[in-house]
Amino acid sequence: MTNLILAIFFSSVLYIVFKYFTRFKINTFQAIVFNYCTAFTVGILISEETLDFNSILDKSWILGSFLLGGLFILVFNILGKTSQENGVSVASVSSKMSMIIPILFGIFFFKETVTFQKVIGICLALIAVYFTSKKETGTIEIKNFILPILLFFGAGIIDTSMNYMQHTHLKESEVALFSATTFLSAFLFGVIISILKFIKGNLKWEGKNILGGICLGIPNYFSLYFLIKALQNKNLESATIFTLINIGVILLSTFFGILLFKEKLIKQNYIGIALAVIAVILVTL
Repeated sequence: MTNLILAIFFSSVLYIVFKYFTRFKINTFQAIVFNYCTAFTVGILISEETLDFNSILDKSWILGSFLLGGLFILVFNILGKTSQENGVSVASVSSKMSMIIPILFGIFFFKETVTFQKVIGICLALIAVYFTSKKETGTIEIKNFILPILLFFGAGIIDTSMNYMQHTHLKESEVALFSATTFLSAFLFGVIISILKFIKGNLKWEGKNILGGICLGIPNYFSLYFLIKALQNKNLESATIFTLINIGVILLSTFFGILLFKEKLIKQNYIGIALAVIAVILVTL
């Protein structure tokens, strides 16, 4: 349960960091790229296994880690595009609703328990995600309908892939190394994109963006690390874990928004919070 709580906490801290990016006019793409370098460094420092690139290449999870790194960068860009074209609210709902993909994967692939109570809880959680994330008027333009769909499946595939990897390939002592390697892959993909942007004259590095990347990279690493550790808990099924983490992040992020940024809640947000609490009770009883 401690890993679950820490996964929720560090995922919520990411929300705070991104908020401050806007306040200090930090280039999000540059910060994201350097955040992956920071996350890789943190992972190596806390890893129980010695860094040996030859032995890493022999790991059964290396290909999955490499592909996940590419997905991190790809989905981030889709998230940014969706926010710009359809609004932050639509992007938030699309990414958080994606929890249904790893939940269904756990139920059908790993034969996890399905009870009427849990199904009701998951359904309420999805409704809570929509209402709690509804903080602005956002509509999906027909011409950009593909963006929220891509974001939904991209975010869902990332969570599902991590669940699959930890079930089938990861030893408990390899979580830190796997997380670090995945972030290194994401960093390398980011560097390639940065080089292309530089060639086109669309990139100019600033020190504050690197500092922003460091501030983002530390909680980003631990959000992934503790998510995987939580998924290794034999007493909780992945459907329950993903539901609790998504609901927990929504509630804690909402609290941080009110406390630190004086955000105002609308009626739908209060409905979402109430449904989220009921959902947590149903999936954990």
